[in-house]
Amino acid sequence: MQVSISSQDSKTLVTLDGRLDTSNVDQFQKDIAPLMQGDNPNIEIDCQRMTYTSSQGLRMFLMLQKSVMARHGKMVMVGMIPQVKEVFDITGFSNIITII
Repeated sequence: MQVSISSQDSKTLVTLDGRLDTSNVDQFQKDIAPLMQGDNPNIEIDCQRMTYTSSQGLRMFLMLQKSVMARHGKMVMVGMIPQVKEVFDITGFSNIITII
């Protein structure tokens, strides 16, 4: 999984590329850790190139969403492919996280 993080105006852009699973979830957690405490709680996650997420990946997204909400920000996930969106739908995460 490749993670790219940049700032644009009043939000942080996160671009994901590849599979998020047990082999790389620890690195992903390190990559997003600054976003859980940063000054800018508005986050847009580009998922166009994310091909898979495991339950551990879902847990990371939930942790990030909770930290964003605690700081009165907004997190959205955009461009999710149907196979990944189905995982979010089945687990109920699409009711917790805004997916565009």
